[in-house]
Formats: sequence, C-alpha cells, structure tokens
Amino acid sequence: MKAYFAGGCFWCVTPIYKMYGVDKVVCGYSGGDEQNPSYEDVKAQKTGHRETIMLEYDPEKVSYDKLLDIFLANVDPFDADGQFIDKGFSYTLAVYYTTEEEKLKAYTKISKLEADSGRKVQIALEKFKSFYEAEEYHQDYYLKNPEAFEKELIESGRKKG
Repeated sequence: MKAYFAGGCFWCVTPIYKMYGVDKVVCGYSGGDEQNPSYEDVKAQKTGHRETIMLEYDPEKVSYDKLLDIFLANVDPFDADGQFIDKGFSYTLAVYYTTEEEKLKAYTKISKLEADSGRKVQIALEKFKSFYEAEEYHQDYYLKNPEAFEKELIESGRKKG
C-alpha cells in the first residue's frame, strides 16, 4: 500500500519511517497542478506543490494509523508557515488521502489533537491527485550525505546539537 504525507523538508522525515518498518520512502512533490515540477520551482513556491514523501508499506507490518501517529509526532502541527526553519507553502503540512477510510482516520486524529491542545492544527487534509518523484540526489539523502544531513537536522531545530 501507499501513503502520502507532506511533513516539511522531505530529507528530514524520510529516515523516521524506515525505522518503523516502512518498505520504501520516496521523496517527491504533491498537491500542485503543474506536471513534473522541479525542486527549484517547488522550493521557490512557484508550483503549488508541497515536499511530500510517498510511503510503500505492508499493513501487516505497520498500520496506516501508526503511520499517522509517526507523522504527527515528528512535525509541528500548529505551524501554518512551514516546518522549523523551512518556511513557505511547499513546507506546509498535508495528509493526502487515497481512500475515504484514510481521510476519516486522519480527520479523527487531527480533531483529537485539536481538542486535546485547544489549538488549531495546520495540516491540510486533501484528496491525493498526483505524486512526482524528486530528483535522484534527494532520495535517501541521509544515507548519501550523513554529515550534511546531521547538520540540517540541528540547524533546522529538529534535533538538539
């Protein structure tokens, strides 16, 4: 099965899912209407896409509910402007659902988070339209560039130095 989450910088959220038994994590772009957007155009806020990860997973190993929990635990759900130091629409949060069941599960978790916190959650819940795989150098960035990746995590505020 596949799931699609926009969690800010796709480099930063990729390794998290691999720790939880997701078979494959692909960096890419979703949400916009332009076909085959480039990283430069997405980052420059020109296409209406968000940096998104596509998760290929076996629901016998990890459930969609668990994937949503991982997503929510690794983002700032109250930031409407992006994530950590990455600001702009392309870094805002979204759950792209492919079924009504996924939509209901995400809506329920978002609603509970709002009720528990008393704050408005800034996560778009949108029907999946398309996914465009990012350029190769973005895939598994944390493995290809471990020192630069570590620096990115610390400078972004996602990890304490």
